[in-house]
Amino acid sequence: MEAATIVDTLRSELERELTERILPYWLAHTVDERDGGFVGRILPDGHVVPDAPKGSILNARILWSFAAASRALPDPAYHGAARRAHDYLQAHFWDPRHGGVYWMLDHRGQPLDERKHVYAQAFAVYALSEYASATGESAGLDRAKELFRLIEAHAADAVHGGYREAFGRDWTPVDDVRLSDKDAPERRSLNTHLHLLEAYTGLYRAWPDRGLRERLQALLELFLSTFHDPVRSHFRLFFDEDWTVRSHDVSYGHDIETSWLILEAADALEAPALRARTRTIALAVAAATRREGLDADGGLFNDGGPAGPRPGEKHWWPQAEAMVGFVSAYRETGDEAYLEAAAGVWKFVKRRILDLEHGEWRWGMRADGTPTDDDKVGPWKCPYHNVRACLEVVKRARLRST
Repeated sequence: MEAATIVDTLRSELERELTERILPYWLAHTVDERDGGFVGRILPDGHVVPDAPKGSILNARILWSFAAASRALPDPAYHGAARRAHDYLQAHFWDPRHGGVYWMLDHRGQPLDERKHVYAQAFAVYALSEYASATGESAGLDRAKELFRLIEAHAADAVHGGYREAFGRDWTPVDDVRLSDKDAPERRSLNTHLHLLEAYTGLYRAWPDRGLRERLQALLELFLSTFHDPVRSHFRLFFDEDWTVRSHDVSYGHDIETSWLILEAADALEAPALRARTRTIALAVAAATRREGLDADGGLFNDGGPAGPRPGEKHWWPQAEAMVGFVSAYRETGDEAYLEAAAGVWKFVKRRILDLEHGEWRWGMRADGTPTDDDKVGPWKCPYHNVRACLEVVKRARLRST
């Protein structure tokens, strides 16, 4: 298939996916009319769990998704959903005493887990910055600036560099800094730093502050010099406090996601030499992901180790990030193999991940082709990866390779 045909197909199909399936699902099924905000959990069969806790990650990602959609598409319903998420975050997730957002609320909006994980603060910055850019309102941007200053005051590590990961309500350090019990018990993670990088990129576009620029550039340098493994062309996942590598596993979803997000950061900084270095690393990682991480069915493996991918479940979010990352690599190089890889991932999503009966995307598929029984909506299942993939691919599909 010719490149122009692939581009046109991706653009038209993903635009329809966004406007006819994903966003309508969240508007129709997730607004919590009883307790405010959005429901905290929906099961795979569409059953709403009315008293489920409400996570800050879910709320922030809903806010980001509808704010970004409202910037790209003139639908007042998107603006209304973004405002609902923004107002709920400000009224319930924000800690009025110590600042920052709580990790988890109960279904009525009362604090349930008061931890201040930098990952959650980063998503709040990301979402509030996008909301401010979409609406021109100062409240979101002012709160995003406040969060930036809190992160820098409490989490920036002046001795070892980078950022500490988690704190108690009053910003005192805690022993367990993991995002979940599935994560390694280490002091530094790619995941938290990656989403802080994307948050600072979004905030810098809305607020080009000199101090923020310095911190964004330092974060990007950390990805180029420390997270990146130049031998294997992957990004390292976990470290000790002094940045001793603690894992040699590979997350293909994080690799391809990072490959395009570091380019976004470099573009925002408008530093040509830094952009050239970033491009070299981003393309090396994209090439390794395409070479190693794609299964014969077109889908992206979740993870692997030194010996290669681990066959098993394929989750929704690595597929979304793969589409963006491969289209980004195509735009950078003109190499149609990346475009074909993106189209192959989308075909896999259509076959295995879209839930045509209950709506939205499934969490994932098992190796035998059956759906997993994970949440349709939950603390980690949000309209962020797939909404962003649709928006980014549609935007990038309009551009020729450079």
